[in-house]
Amino acid sequence: MVEDMRLIELKHVSKVFGGETHALNDVSLYIRKREFITLLGPSGCGKTTLLRIIGGFEYPTSGEVLFEGKDLLAIPAYKRRVNTVFQKYALFNHLNIYDNIAFGLKLRKMPADEIDRRVKRMLALVKMTGYEKRSVDAISGGQQQRIAIARALVNEPEVLLLDEPLGALDLKLRKEMQLELKSMQQELGITFIYVTHDQEEALTMSDTVAVMNAGRIQQIGDPKRIYDEPKNAFVADFIGESNILDGVMPRDEVVVFADTRFECVDKGFAPDERVDVVVRPEDIEITTPEMGMLRGTVHSVVFKGVHYEMMVDTGAFRFKVHSTAMHAVGSEVGLRVVPFNIHIMKKVTDE
Repeated sequence: MVEDMRLIELKHVSKVFGGETHALNDVSLYIRKREFITLLGPSGCGKTTLLRIIGGFEYPTSGEVLFEGKDLLAIPAYKRRVNTVFQKYALFNHLNIYDNIAFGLKLRKMPADEIDRRVKRMLALVKMTGYEKRSVDAISGGQQQRIAIARALVNEPEVLLLDEPLGALDLKLRKEMQLELKSMQQELGITFIYVTHDQEEALTMSDTVAVMNAGRIQQIGDPKRIYDEPKNAFVADFIGESNILDGVMPRDEVVVFADTRFECVDKGFAPDERVDVVVRPEDIEITTPEMGMLRGTVHSVVFKGVHYEMMVDTGAFRFKVHSTAMHAVGSEVGLRVVPFNIHIMKKVTDE
């Protein structure tokens, strides 16, 4: 449980490049002590620019950035209580692993015994004890990533900024490192601000996820809420897989989509308001045609390892359905979805 103590606050932050390109557009966000928060979004959405502003590598065109209530923008990057781990680890090839980790401490002229204590603690934390004298060129990409993290953490920052640090790793190692990063963050009790375009990474590691698009924050919340209750069609489509349909709400708790009337649990819409409807593939039950709320024909089947992904064409819409039971291409099936699993969102219009 993350305590509700604000460490960093961004207030109406905008960043304009070249006089017209808005990398960030009126972003407001707060980050709590000991929180693992992920900035999630596609390339060009502004997430790395936001991270660089916190780190001191960029300055906003307008807005405020506060650290414990004080102006962070007035503090140069090297004096901020933050460290950064980049996707390209930028390790020093002419130094061994021990000296790579110790580099920043030596610049600060820290006593040799204190440097040794801290470096050995970091090596133990990243499971690299015994590698002190090795060259960074003689270890794997995953091990280099661990050394980059150790080098950042050895300075004992209050905040660690991570800019897609797992992007260069293969899938299996990336999944292992996701769990290890979360474990490190919990053990150290410091704030992690993580940037990624990978929604699985965000859902796996984070206390809080901020979904970004076109320089704006679309939704902030804990991973389960973001997944279960997307605020708009962009979030629903970016987080996980979704069937997104046009719908109409004749009244509260009733929605029409795919030429069919359904009960739902959503309220607060105007009569006959046009809406976006989201139904997750795993929330659709395949049954017999007679028992279905919708009838359709299986158009394609793909085995995904733990389930089959089937496209079912009802005529009005082609639904993506996940099921552990396979239904052959061409077979007629029924589709059922309970009211709780139908998510209604207001239509978003461009400003």
